Amino acid sequence: MDIFITGSTGFVGRALCHELTLRGHQLRCLVRPGSEGLLLKSSLVRPVSANLLAPDQLAPLIKGADAVIHLVGIIREIPSRHITFARLHHKATISIVSATELAGVNRYLHMSANGTRKGAVSNYHQTKWLAEEVVRQSKLNWTIFRPSLIFGPEDQFINLIASLVRKLPLIPVMGDGEYRMQPVSIGLLVKGFALALERDKAIGKTYHCGGKDCLSYNKLLDLVGTALGKKSVHKIKQPLCLMRPVVAIMQHFPFFPMTLDQLQMLVEGNCCDTSEWSADLDLEPGPLSKDLEYITPSRKKPRQ
Repeated sequence: MDIFITGSTGFVGRALCHELTLRGHQLRCLVRPGSEGLLLKSSLVRPVSANLLAPDQLAPLIKGADAVIHLVGIIREIPSRHITFARLHHKATISIVSATELAGVNRYLHMSANGTRKGAVSNYHQTKWLAEEVVRQSKLNWTIFRPSLIFGPEDQFINLIASLVRKLPLIPVMGDGEYRMQPVSIGLLVKGFALALERDKAIGKTYHCGGKDCLSYNKLLDLVGTALGKKSVHKIKQPLCLMRPVVAIMQHFPFFPMTLDQLQMLVEGNCCDTSEWSADLDLEPGPLSKDLEYITPSRKKPRQ
């Protein structure tokens, strides 16, 4: 297939490009001028540039493709640089869906997020929901993916936890730490994207994508500790009533690793029913304890 992809230089994008090229697909990757060097190095990958918010610029680049995959998303806003959820989740989706229709391409895959729903509390999930509504109301043969927490060698969550566990005698935990999550491996997620391109049964489906284990944050810390060879991980609980005002102030500093939106999503939990995703695409998640091997120093994988 000839596939047009946005977000191809990100964590998920690079892994997906690798998976798709292994399957022989040709890729047109939308990149910002100057960021071509971040793309996967392959003769099957061709960088193209246009304004993501300009459908008239995107449509000629998409024309003739067999499918479009839209991955662009952010986890943190930087309003001073016009990097906002409304702009890069909702408006960007309006643009890419319009461009795909203008180009006469029918197949469209869209990455959303688990927890996205009407009436969501976090602005992140609200704008993801609005983006999904644009996709659902389109004329395209769409598939929406809602991954839970995505992990893998280049992730920014498990690797951060691992760094803290290595360095600190006590690991701070927001609230009681009993909120649950269902991490999904990057390899399994991108395999699902690739297989959805080949299966008509995926059209019109919204897939919840999670791993095998639904576990508490406390348990996740323990698994990370075990993977690093620690007998136990000592935790110090931080009451949410005290931490919310602190996060509200500190989130404005780029070095601070959390925003109020991220705190809200963390304590909401992130587990899901993956049965339809697994059945339709023949996916079988492995145990998280085995998949965490990449955080051990001797097993870290190089960038592809």
